[in-house]
Amino acid sequence: MCNDCQPTATIIDVRAITPKLRHPLIFSTFENLGGGESFHIVNDHDPKPLFYQFSAEYPGTFDWTYEERGPDLWKVRIERLVA
Repeated sequence: MCNDCQPTATIIDVRAITPKLRHPLIFSTFENLGGGESFHIVNDHDPKPLFYQFSAEYPGTFDWTYEERGPDLWKVRIERLVA
């Protein structure tokens, strides 16, 4: 068994997804995470409105970490916190 191996991270590049499907896909992905699991979203602008929606719908159950902050590429890691 590999102690240093990391599971493959799920990356959702929302730039390639029809706008009306983006948030449902992101929320569905989050809802299917176990505690301590995470995924990444990639966008061409700051997804701050999505952060506010997460804050309203999933208060205290997620961690939002910017890994890249533009100006052309934004990458955020969203983690489901352990209950």
